[in-house]
Amino acid sequence: MQLAKQLFHTKDLDYVIRSAEIQDAEQLEKVRLQIDGETENMDRERGEAYLDAAAFERLIEEDAKSDRNLFLVAEANGQIAGFSRCEGSPLKRTAHQVEFGVGVLKQYWGHRIGRKLLESSIEWADGQGIRKMSLKVLASNEKAIELYKQCGFKVEGTLKMDKRLADGNYYDTVVMGRIPKL
Repeated sequence: MQLAKQLFHTKDLDYVIRSAEIQDAEQLEKVRLQIDGETENMDRERGEAYLDAAAFERLIEEDAKSDRNLFLVAEANGQIAGFSRCEGSPLKRTAHQVEFGVGVLKQYWGHRIGRKLLESSIEWADGQGIRKMSLKVLASNEKAIELYKQCGFKVEGTLKMDKRLADGNYYDTVVMGRIPKL
């Protein structure tokens, strides 16, 4: 699915939220790799489940054709600062829901880019008649959990000892969902 560009200004930063385009693929390859290395809040370590530019091109093409997928990028100063993706299922029993994921480069934290990517995704999902958005977040990422709650997500459960981080300790993952009011 494709969305129109949205312009934002916060903390002396102008940025655009828009649908990912084929020409973003090379930059997305680098940005995803960098984000994975900047925080342990992601599912992957840097280099794991690596997607090259060709894989991003395929993903962008597929998502643009689907009414159940949405791939957004945040662009600041001519560069991709972050991205988000909603992925739906072709299965009839789960076609009413999408899973949301987001990543923002550390240098852009604090500019509300993650929030705006989330809000744009929620607006899209509600407009598509999607009945549920879900996501997973490390229990230790309290800031993100609070943001998700502010945007209507509720805790649905906790996956105990779900991730093992660089410190060698195991961490819980919180499963959250948002069901719009009709």
